[in-house]
Amino acid sequence: MSTSTRFLRLLSLLQTHRYWSGDELADRLDVSLRTVRRDIERLRDLGYPVQADRGVGGGYQLASGTALPPLVLDDEEAVALVAALQSTVHGGSSALAEAALRAMGKVLPVLPARLRKRAQALTASTVPLNSRSSAPDPVDPAVLVAFAQACRDHERIAFNYKDAKGTKSSRRVEPVQLVNVGNRYYLVAFDLDRDDWRSFRVDRAQNASPRALRFIPRPVPGGDAAGFVRAGLRGSGRPGVSARVHANAEKLEPLIGRWFEIQQIDGDSCLVRTENMDLRWAAFGLAMSEAKVSEVQPTELRALLDSWISNIGPS
Repeated sequence: MSTSTRFLRLLSLLQTHRYWSGDELADRLDVSLRTVRRDIERLRDLGYPVQADRGVGGGYQLASGTALPPLVLDDEEAVALVAALQSTVHGGSSALAEAALRAMGKVLPVLPARLRKRAQALTASTVPLNSRSSAPDPVDPAVLVAFAQACRDHERIAFNYKDAKGTKSSRRVEPVQLVNVGNRYYLVAFDLDRDDWRSFRVDRAQNASPRALRFIPRPVPGGDAAGFVRAGLRGSGRPGVSARVHANAEKLEPLIGRWFEIQQIDGDSCLVRTENMDLRWAAFGLAMSEAKVSEVQPTELRALLDSWISNIGPS
């Protein structure tokens, strides 16, 4: 076993946070106790808070520190991490989704291709309990991360795209921002070949390839990327969703702000609206408001909410 391989193996063992005797570590690594002690000191020099008990029966354990040191993951842990991050991107709160997307941007570029394929297969074959019909279409995590990084770095990017009618095309764009609407991500970008602004559903994009060409961002029409996406959805022909929620906007924003546009009506209620959303997902979002809901549109959504309530039996 090479020195670097042994060192990483030692770190992997300690990151289980169990207590290891010196003899156990020496046996696992097939080295002497002196080598174990020397490697432990190297870990401490790198900022890993390894605690040690001296004497007979002494040993080592990785403690919690003041900062997060580098982590070592095996294949299965890396696949599980990517799958969990992608699940959070689609199903977590806005803050968690953004943090998960940043984390994916760090993990995916260094992940071997074979592990990336395993993570994508796991994510594609997993659906939330009792939500198969309303689950979002699968998104290639590599595409999502490539879009996020291109927005951050103001770098042109090319990708293949399939629109709602199934028409395929190749796009070259200057990406500005990712917008999360309900259970989908949209990329707001200036389309270079069409010389106009567009929003693209990320789940319909494939083979995203940065062009290593920087650009100066153009102002988004209306000055608001989220508003640009909402305007496009309103013109899609699909009926919108609206309801009166009997709570103030300050309370509703952290609960359902990622699903709905919220407008204060009076001191006790708000109008919430969204477009192009599966009605089951809209019903779930309204339920998350934790408040009385009235004036629900369309009628199909009202009927769905009524059926959910009627199907709840006595405890």
